[in-house]
Amino acid sequence: MMVLEFVLSLLNVVVIVIFVLVGVAFLTLLERKVLGYIQIRKGPNKVGLVGILQPFSDAVKLFTKEQVIPSFSNYYFYYLSPVFLFFFSLFIWSLLPLFWGLGSFMLGLLFFMCCLSFSVYGLMIGGWSSFSMYALLGSLRSVAQTISYEVSLIFILISLFLMLGSYSFYDLYLNQLSIYYLFMFFPLCLMWIVSMLAETNRTPFDFAEAESELVSGFNVEYSSGGFALIFMAEYSSILFMSMMFICLFLGSNLLSIWFYIKMVLISFLFIWVRGSLPRYRYDKLMNLCWSNFLLNSLFMMLFYIGIYLFLIFF
Repeated sequence: MMVLEFVLSLLNVVVIVIFVLVGVAFLTLLERKVLGYIQIRKGPNKVGLVGILQPFSDAVKLFTKEQVIPSFSNYYFYYLSPVFLFFFSLFIWSLLPLFWGLGSFMLGLLFFMCCLSFSVYGLMIGGWSSFSMYALLGSLRSVAQTISYEVSLIFILISLFLMLGSYSFYDLYLNQLSIYYLFMFFPLCLMWIVSMLAETNRTPFDFAEAESELVSGFNVEYSSGGFALIFMAEYSSILFMSMMFICLFLGSNLLSIWFYIKMVLISFLFIWVRGSLPRYRYDKLMNLCWSNFLLNSLFMMLFYIGIYLFLIFF
């Protein structure tokens, strides 16, 4: 029986990883198509029917190119940093609320916060080990940005924990059967969207890859497979944050087609924002976090603590 459970859990992991990687592939195609139409052009349309095989040809091209390793880089850290980033972006998908086996443990939201904090190390080590000032500057900006917005994300989650009374995704699902948290926690939802964009280093907060200022940020020295792994980790994080948004504010029934429609729409929001908004200024980004989001998320947390205590005692 134990062997059967282990085999089923392993199969569960493999299936999730395969589906996430296929989702990442087609998310890149969706992004290139949507950005193309926003800029009044077609986007990729040559490989396969209307360009549907383009992500796979890109993957083959990237993984078969020569791997360039800078002479003065710290070789092992340089080589393992993209693997570390990619591993954690897939490892966090164990939280997918399947309600059986893999993702049904009771401390799921705490586990999410721990995994979120670990991704910073991949960015930092990648920029430092390249032995390039451009890469180091990009990683420092990215780490400062990510750490800053993690604070507001955690306060938002604490507010939800207080009202939920649990850390489980299953309880999140049960509590949203009658009404979505989007309507109960609308200000937190708006802050979550902005923090989500900043946490994944996406436009208008893509300061880690501000091409006009930093060449290409912390990944400037990476090529071939290393660059592909960093790229896949970023898009896997976008899909995961879209899934988290739905679980927290829009219900999370994986057996319903609406879950996947909502996930596609939130992923589309990332692309739409990229095509519509200019890059924010870095000092304004940090000011937005520490002067506005931190105070507002703290205030909202105290507000929901007051509601929680009122409901308990009265």
